[in-house]
Amino acid sequence: MTDFSILNTIIIPAMVLPVAFLLVVLMAPKFIPMLHRMKFGQEVREDGPEAHLKKQGTPTMGGIMFLIAITAAVLLKNVFEADMQSLMVLFLVLGFGLIGALDDYLKIKKHQSEGLNPKQKLILQLIITVAFAFWTYHGGALGARILIPFGALFGGVELKLPLWVYIPFVVFVVLGTDNGVNFTDGLDGLCSSVTVVVAVFFAVAGLLLSFGVTVVSLAVAGALMGFLLFNVYPARIFMGDTGSLALGGFVSGAAVVMGMELFIPVVGFIYMIEVISVIIQVSYFKLTHGKRVFRMAPIHHHFEIIMGEKGDKVTEPRIVAAFTCVTALLSFVAFIVLVFFTS
Repeated sequence: MTDFSILNTIIIPAMVLPVAFLLVVLMAPKFIPMLHRMKFGQEVREDGPEAHLKKQGTPTMGGIMFLIAITAAVLLKNVFEADMQSLMVLFLVLGFGLIGALDDYLKIKKHQSEGLNPKQKLILQLIITVAFAFWTYHGGALGARILIPFGALFGGVELKLPLWVYIPFVVFVVLGTDNGVNFTDGLDGLCSSVTVVVAVFFAVAGLLLSFGVTVVSLAVAGALMGFLLFNVYPARIFMGDTGSLALGGFVSGAAVVMGMELFIPVVGFIYMIEVISVIIQVSYFKLTHGKRVFRMAPIHHHFEIIMGEKGDKVTEPRIVAAFTCVTALLSFVAFIVLVFFTS
């Protein structure tokens, strides 16, 4: 192996995680006070848990910090060797991050918990997602094929989709995942902690399937580790939709580029149940004219309220730990399935 090859395949990727981590850690002490001065504070839902009212005014849009760190780390790798697949994922991360930043800015400006209306947000997400889908289909990524877990048992391990099926399929996967990650951002450190585990899984999966996804996954993991130093309970800063939508772009983008869309319900189980809990709650509320299945949706608030009623005064860290452990366990299961697939 030549010195240049060692630089590109070992040294630079190994630097990506600590570089992203350090960038966030160094930015935060300046960035958080700046957000305070600009009065970029969180607008708390009026119908949310009562305990969350004290979070009103906590600086938001912290996702900008890890977006800068992720971008810098990925571009560092591309300076030494162009990597189209990492750039594909970064495109979705930044595209959704910009949508989230606009949403956050409007919330702050209007002093309410809704920025972009659902139709505006959906149109912007569709534009970014369709562009990403065409790029991955024609750009040489692995995303035009779908890996079938345990497919070898049924005579095939992957499925190649025609363009007219692939585009709507990717739109469904990306938007569904992005909403799930967005709903998960409701407790201090929850979305960050869960997504660190998912990013580590994709980093390992990338070693088997797509080296470029390993690079961007390590960047995400490092940046979120740095962010968690300031985002764990009690949080000094929130990521806002700037961060949660961007992370949804990462999770779905990494999966699509590697053709691992069918692994998302496993490694992203927490994201999935967050979305499902909201769908169930809203649907049942409408059908029964006011009755509810959960005390509050998304489901992390349901557990938060129940635990609070039982006298637990520190509910958020316990829920975050439980959801993160579930994600770690399921990611291990998904890794075993992936190893079986590639063996």
